[in-house]
Amino acid sequence: MANTLGPETWKRCAPHLAKAKAKSYELSFVRSNTMPQSPFAIPHKENAKPTVGIPGTYHAFNTDETVSDDPGQQGTQMDALGHFAVLPEKWDGKSEFPSKGAKYYGGFTQADVKPTPDSPLKKLGIDKAPPIVTTAVLLDAKSYLGKGKPMEPGAVVTAKDIDGMLKAQGLGKRGLQAGDVLYIYTGWGDFWKDPDTEKFYYTKGPGLGYDAAKLIAEKKIVLVALDNPFTDPVPEGMLQGKAAPPAGVPDGLPFVIHHNNLAVAGIHNIQNANLGELAKDKVWLSCTMILPLRTQGGSGSPVRPVAIGAAGR
Repeated sequence: MANTLGPETWKRCAPHLAKAKAKSYELSFVRSNTMPQSPFAIPHKENAKPTVGIPGTYHAFNTDETVSDDPGQQGTQMDALGHFAVLPEKWDGKSEFPSKGAKYYGGFTQADVKPTPDSPLKKLGIDKAPPIVTTAVLLDAKSYLGKGKPMEPGAVVTAKDIDGMLKAQGLGKRGLQAGDVLYIYTGWGDFWKDPDTEKFYYTKGPGLGYDAAKLIAEKKIVLVALDNPFTDPVPEGMLQGKAAPPAGVPDGLPFVIHHNNLAVAGIHNIQNANLGELAKDKVWLSCTMILPLRTQGGSGSPVRPVAIGAAGR
């Protein structure tokens, strides 16, 4: 869907930058050793190093070191298209993992994308993602579906809900346009706490419905970002194998939104977007800028999305 970006989306974006009352909004959370940590990733840990100098000079300087991390899977982060692939049949979890049969977006094979276990992604890596500068639509599902409270774990934002929110927020006539970024505020981001003493945020959450994922693909949305940890809806107990995915999720594809967006439609995901302030100010339309790190062959990247727009009424 990034092929939709260019002069047309930049031109559509520009008026939001020029509004007299426009302001910039940070849509990421601060990264730290004590932020909520993904159960699917190596814990993020950085050390601050002592202040040092250069002999014979007046200089003093500071640096930091990364001790451990899955940088593209922690904090506010963006998925590369090569993050997900699909197997020809379900893996039983007992035999050797049949990675050689994996198929990726565009029909690429495992040999095309990740030919050896320790190989970076040769295709579909985050370094192939372009700068995303385009119009963004924010939908307030916390208000529309949660009635002012965060959506429940496993609750889904459906295609019908997207249409309803567009109309409720005065965007029915505009709708979703090719090349838009779609931000969905579920309220789950309200549970992001640093330090993460409760260990609650990454255990479950609401998410995008399968029919909604198909809708945004039809509309040629370039990227979708929710204030939740998985993009997909995760009911209580699902990560522990004690609960099934929500109704309508195909068998064997519990993370079908990741599957559909990355391996089928070519739509990037951002997880853990910080959308509370944008929603509070009712900035339903904005110009957004999203620049992932160009890590060669990376499956994802830490990201600092921003939106620039004027508050609504």
